[in-house]
Amino acid sequence: MVKSFANAARRALEAGFQVIEIHSAHGYLLHEFLSPISNKRTDSYGGSLENRCRLLCEVVTAVRGIWPAGYPLYVRISATDWIEGGWDVDQSVELAKKIGPLGVDLIDCSSGGIAPGAKIPIKAGYQVPFAREIRYETKIMTGAVGLITSANQADTILREENADIVLLAREFLRQPYWPLQTARDLGFAVPWPVQYLRAAPDGTPTREPIRPPEGMDALAGHDANLK
Repeated sequence: MVKSFANAARRALEAGFQVIEIHSAHGYLLHEFLSPISNKRTDSYGGSLENRCRLLCEVVTAVRGIWPAGYPLYVRISATDWIEGGWDVDQSVELAKKIGPLGVDLIDCSSGGIAPGAKIPIKAGYQVPFAREIRYETKIMTGAVGLITSANQADTILREENADIVLLAREFLRQPYWPLQTARDLGFAVPWPVQYLRAAPDGTPTREPIRPPEGMDALAGHDANLK
């Protein structure tokens, strides 16, 4: 199974991706190993925090063995299960301390999803404190997620150093060009693809191609060869 994650990383690399994320949140397999609510194993993958973190550490090591050092590797976690006796932010801090040295560049801090009955205080930015605590306790970069919908809200999170980046999902379903509108609202002239410049604000610069890190030139423009 660990090998399957490594193979997926290899396919992503061959397809031209330059950032990948290991999903270890929301009740998916790796989260099931982390949380004491779901992990009832009695072998070396269950019981203690060290054991429950073991599988994710092995997956990170295997993926980083494939994924180039110059390309970011994120890990998405549920920072808390929101259930008494479940996974919590203190365990998340300890997990981050384990996987950071293995080559994880950023912790994507979500929450919940392991079991019904969780009482989640959903409101704007309700998961941002997790990103802040993990960031300050471990010095590892974090991403803030969850009901972040406005330019000022995202800007404040970054200016107050609560996270290193803001990650969005549903807001892109509502507004696919949210970053462009946000840049305009905050007064930043971000580059646009040349094909769209006729619709851009005056003075918008042309977007330059993203260059691969040194040593990865062979992958630029490379057609995926998924055998």
